[in-house]
Amino acid sequence: MSTTATIELLAKDLNSQGGVFCPAPQAGMQLWNTHPKVYLDIAKTGVAKCPYCGTAYQLKAGEHFGAGH
Repeated sequence: MSTTATIELLAKDLNSQGGVFCPAPQAGMQLWNTHPKVYLDIAKTGVAKCPYCGTAYQLKAGEHFGAGH
């Protein structure tokens, strides 16, 4: 496998549960030639790695996810 990418996300890129799906448009992946869709929880630690392709998704520096009521 080649070098894996790290995709930096804004908090607004996360869904309401604080995660993203891989493959994702932010990673520039075409759905027809990638692995099955997998949910990655970013909210807990600010980063998650796809078990299929190794792409890491992380919040950009200074970004935070959570309800600030």
